[in-house]
Amino acid sequence: MSDDTFPTGTLMAGKRGLIMGVANKNSIAWAIAQQLAAQGAELAFTFQGEKLERRVKPLAASVGSEFLLDCDVTNDDQMDATFAALEAKWGKIDFLVHAIAFAGKDQLAGSFIEQTTREGFKSALDISAYSFVDAGRRAARIMNDDGAMVTLTYLGSERVIPNYNVMGVAKAALEASTRYMAADLGPRGIRVNAISAGPIKTLAAAGIGSGRHMFRFNKAASAMQDHTESKGVAGAALYLLSSLGASCTGETHHVDGGFHAIGMPQEAPLRASLEE
Repeated sequence: MSDDTFPTGTLMAGKRGLIMGVANKNSIAWAIAQQLAAQGAELAFTFQGEKLERRVKPLAASVGSEFLLDCDVTNDDQMDATFAALEAKWGKIDFLVHAIAFAGKDQLAGSFIEQTTREGFKSALDISAYSFVDAGRRAARIMNDDGAMVTLTYLGSERVIPNYNVMGVAKAALEASTRYMAADLGPRGIRVNAISAGPIKTLAAAGIGSGRHMFRFNKAASAMQDHTESKGVAGAALYLLSSLGASCTGETHHVDGGFHAIGMPQEAPLRASLEE
């Protein structure tokens, strides 16, 4: 298990970027923000509504940022205002972190085919996948030609995960969007990648039915036989957003302790997990 500190350095010195999707101190986006700040990045944050502002504001302050922007990704006027504010303050940006996803709780339990409604499907795809396309398009207009973008996905895009349901479809669309965006922006040297993180106890994960079973099974079945750590995801994001990630684009990078590589888990740890 790792501690709560992040490696310091100058990999992101002089770089500025936007973090979208911090909900609280347990958010993967917050771990990424801390790691980028520890490497010298200057950060802006979005939030949606007063409740999230109260959570995000002190976190942002702790990494030296007072640049907070109220932004509902389904509202074109707010998206316009967000990126106009970035351009007005900084002129150019160097990176974008997209960590936004949503599906109604009623869509994330039971049968996918029975539970998924038309409105639930449209909402999940809009907020979880299209928002990256929309943010990426706007960010690219003010991004330096050696910039980078990262979004967060999950293995439910590739395999059936109980109760993940429509979110798995949305994440599959997100990963496909990442590849198309990478192709469009590659000639400018802008790299676009996705990180497929293992289960982490975040606010988003709390909305998925049978979450406790998911965490136990992933720990038992992963190559490392341990939980995925936010710090590991943050390190991967640093690599992909910094000069270390040169020539890497259109990739879905797994940070899940090797869970994605296992065809059949070892019997002993699996049996032990079922007895917990």
